[in-house]
Amino acid sequence: MSAGDEVVVALDVGGTGMKCALVRPDGTTVHTERHATDAQRGPEAVVGTILDVAEGLAGKARADGRSPVACGIAVPGVVDEARGVAVWSANVGFRDVPLRELAGTRLGLPAALGHDVRAGGLAEARLGAGRDAGHVLFVAIGTGIAAAHVVDGSAATGAHGAAGEIGHILVRPGGPRCGCGRAGCLEAVSSASAIGRRYAELSGVPTTAAQVAGRAAGGEPLAVEVWQEAVEALADGLATGQALYDVSTVVLGGGLAQAGPRLFDPLRRALRERLTFHREPRLVAAGLGDEAGCLGAALLALDTLAKESR
Repeated sequence: MSAGDEVVVALDVGGTGMKCALVRPDGTTVHTERHATDAQRGPEAVVGTILDVAEGLAGKARADGRSPVACGIAVPGVVDEARGVAVWSANVGFRDVPLRELAGTRLGLPAALGHDVRAGGLAEARLGAGRDAGHVLFVAIGTGIAAAHVVDGSAATGAHGAAGEIGHILVRPGGPRCGCGRAGCLEAVSSASAIGRRYAELSGVPTTAAQVAGRAAGGEPLAVEVWQEAVEALADGLATGQALYDVSTVVLGGGLAQAGPRLFDPLRRALRERLTFHREPRLVAAGLGDEAGCLGAALLALDTLAKESR
């Protein structure tokens, strides 16, 4: 088979679903699948599904005349990428699961394990909205808020696999209690779930962040107040991030970024107001959508393959 027939098996595992693909070395996707995670079944059952799906994808590749050369898996939580271990995940229930070794053994291929947001940031920095930027901060805003700091195509993992937890920057001391247990974390104010929850608390009406954004754009006073609170807190978090990382581009992804100009216009203004001597980063929307984590998992696998061939 030629190099053009080579593909990577890639999986992005979430609490409810898995996005899976066969990806060529140039980053193009030739096949995609979606599977339920069903995390409530317990971590052992989830691991079994991951391995079954990965093996099925490798079989699909071979049946189509392609050659699977590596496997990349991205998971949420704390990930020790050097050891290939899913250390902990509240969403999936992992506790010290050696996923890289398990996948490599099952498929008979070089394997890589990464953090879902870092994988998404890697893909956005190399293939998406942050390509050619050099220094990128990818911030995913959905149920929670997490980030990936990517420098020259490599995402920092941290000493304990927990780098990029920008959602747990303290922005509002004494504010809403975060899922981590502390009051006033960024994601307790500015995540999509926090915005919907705050509006519902004040209005008594169950609401999503997208609905709050729409109502704020229409001038509804309560929605304007809640949306502005979230944007101001997010600007505080990004200003802290810029002080720490000095990036050229900030890429915003996740559900909240789909608000478009309703988010980006006031956020740019608020961020600009907070910067003194730090350079203002380019603030852009993610370009790869929900495929970013899967593509990032493929990139991690390709990086592993390249290291092993040296």
